[in-house]
Amino acid sequence: MGCPCEILCESDNESDARELAGLAASEAWRVEDKFSRYINGNMVDRINTANGDEVVVDEETARLIDFCTELFTISDGKFDITSGVLRQVWTFDGTDNVPDAKAVAAVLQYVGWHQVAWNGKGISLPAGMEIDLGGVGKEYAVDRASALIRAQSAASCLVNFGGDLAVTSSPRNRPAWRVGVESIAGVEKDPAQVINLSAGALATSGDTRRFLVKDGERYGHVINPMTGWPIKGAPASVTVAADSCVEAGMVCTLGVLSGFEAESFLSGQDKQFWISR
Repeated sequence: MGCPCEILCESDNESDARELAGLAASEAWRVEDKFSRYINGNMVDRINTANGDEVVVDEETARLIDFCTELFTISDGKFDITSGVLRQVWTFDGTDNVPDAKAVAAVLQYVGWHQVAWNGKGISLPAGMEIDLGGVGKEYAVDRASALIRAQSAASCLVNFGGDLAVTSSPRNRPAWRVGVESIAGVEKDPAQVINLSAGALATSGDTRRFLVKDGERYGHVINPMTGWPIKGAPASVTVAADSCVEAGMVCTLGVLSGFEAESFLSGQDKQFWISR
């Protein structure tokens, strides 16, 4: 997942808790192994290295690609799983290493879902392009792990993969799980929000850890794939509550991609949300 992951279980039996945590961890590794862009030979790597040939995908991969296609459409192209190649010029490490416009433009030609051939079963990418399912993969893994725990046990567990999380059921011995949302000032500060979560999921997007600063201007890590540059006016942090982590992540990401209009967009989604600027 590329982040700290934890499973918290409300249980009097340590053995049962470890079993449920192991179940969730195994599913997280399965999703990681199948969909990470960093693993040679997996489904995403096969697509990215096919040199323009069509790759026929399995049903699970097709569902994720269809979902990403829907996000591309409703975001007017701002959510684009081909935009991962922009990491060739952008590294959000807290320095002032902002790329020049020519470098960004050189990579931008390889971005654009409209250039991809996808028929619901097979996909082919023009040479130099690639897909990256990282924008939905972590939330998907949370939901998959939560579902497996729920099918195995009535114990209330919180599945937390890097701040995207879900609970499997209401806690038995307390009103809710208390979840702290990291302050934009950093992990050593008090949480920006403390949220009581008894059901459903939370997802958070922000530039607390991934940003650049040059000449007094802060560049967050969420990039507009149509320009190759970070979204302007985006909140420093957005957290959304929803029935599933995928749904929370979708609304959260689309909110950040809305830039200056983030609060207006989120207000129209019938979801509870929290913004830090």
